[in-house]
Amino acid sequence: MRARVGVREVAAAAGVSTQTVSRVINDHPHIRPETRGRVLAAMASLGYRVNNAARALGTATTRTIGVLATDTDLFGPAAGIAALERAARSAGRWIATAYADGTDAASVTAASEHLLAQGVDGIVVVAPHMTALAALASAELGVPVSPLHAGGGAARQRDGAALAVDHLVDRGHRRIARLSGPAEWLEAVARDSGIDAALSRHGLTGAAQWRGDWSAASGAALAGEMTAALRAAEPPTAVVVANDQMALGLMAGLAATGVTVPDDVSVVGFDDNPDAAYYRPALTTVRLDIAGEARRCIAELVDATGEIPDTAVPGPPRLIERSSVRSR
Repeated sequence: MRARVGVREVAAAAGVSTQTVSRVINDHPHIRPETRGRVLAAMASLGYRVNNAARALGTATTRTIGVLATDTDLFGPAAGIAALERAARSAGRWIATAYADGTDAASVTAASEHLLAQGVDGIVVVAPHMTALAALASAELGVPVSPLHAGGGAARQRDGAALAVDHLVDRGHRRIARLSGPAEWLEAVARDSGIDAALSRHGLTGAAQWRGDWSAASGAALAGEMTAALRAAEPPTAVVVANDQMALGLMAGLAATGVTVPDDVSVVGFDDNPDAAYYRPALTTVRLDIAGEARRCIAELVDATGEIPDTAVPGPPRLIERSSVRSR
């Protein structure tokens, strides 16, 4: 096994002092380009690996961002973590992830304490429940905290849900029902708010509302109730579903009761998960800029001034039109 290469060996190979090597490692601005190049070349040729723990002693930073995540079996949180990993790597950072039950304040607190023990420079909260954010707000963490869909993220969630309603209205629908997410989730609240605002803007009231737990199983379980509503005197002609997984379950459950999408009822989802185009019928849905949301979070935590570069500003939500909606 080759002996571990240290700063002294890099300094000797590059013909500089150990202090200069340390400055290059820590991105010190006042290093001549040619000197920086020699040090980086020496590091590469010797196979030097930066020791974050040692660097933290001198810089009070580990270049590691904590991610406190819940409900990672769902598409949204899983996609968010993957996007944060990519955004952190692009910013020269790493992530450390801790998982918690978002409905249990003690679990959230324990997860945050685990991250703090790793010396993280800040914490991103993925899939925040109201309970989770309240627990973090009451704790004295000593590092900045950023929910994944903060910094205008709630507004983008609302705007995305409004796009779904606007699309249905444009296609002639006036009796629009909804299948909402869990009431304690901030994302579910924001999406409901967007639907309410769009219905009001069009002079409409919601035809009916059901609530699931984000899973396909919960969507399928509600198909019987929705089928009964479709057989009423003034049935809904369309339903906005708060995520694609519930939409998948709902369409499968409706098919089992003899209801056809979109002939009998149109369905719009939310998230545009990778399978949505392969549902039967292919699902019309709303796509958020998850990569942009992740870049915004990392930029906010990396830059203590809170200034977010234009490249880290998330794009607006987009409606992805497929075949689960028909005109009336």
